[in-house]
Amino acid sequence: EYELIVEAKDASGNASGNVQYKISFKIINKKMISNVLPYPNPFSTATRFAYTMTGDAAPDIFKIQILTVDGKVIREITQDEIGVLRIGKHLTDYQWDGRDEYGDLLANGVYLYRLIVKDEEQKSFESYETNTDSFFEKSFGKIVILR
Repeated sequence: EYELIVEAKDASGNASGNVQYKISFKIINKKMISNVLPYPNPFSTATRFAYTMTGDAAPDIFKIQILTVDGKVIREITQDEIGVLRIGKHLTDYQWDGRDEYGDLLANGVYLYRLIVKDEEQKSFESYETNTDSFFEKSFGKIVILR
């Protein structure tokens, strides 16, 4: 874990302020990904997905499966749709509009989702633990549609 401390002065030697700017961060080389969170959730028209990814390369397989509460997969959002995956903390440019595989709007309600992430050897990425892990049960999250 690292800490960056910034203090500055102008060309005349005047300090930028009395308080130092401090930020802590970690450098993690291991390939891991956090649980993906829909934002906003609940949503009415569209939601994006927030994630944290570590390591030196994006996964070869990345998909988000949307399921009914009884476990039927009704939509798979693939890496082609999500776009470029980057190392760090991100919110996708892609917005899911609450439609199923056939383009039909899903009804209001609670749906489950899970993330499938694998490397070139078909090995699953390890989980990057965050403060949001309590929102997930056995790797499944909840997403709510309210129109």
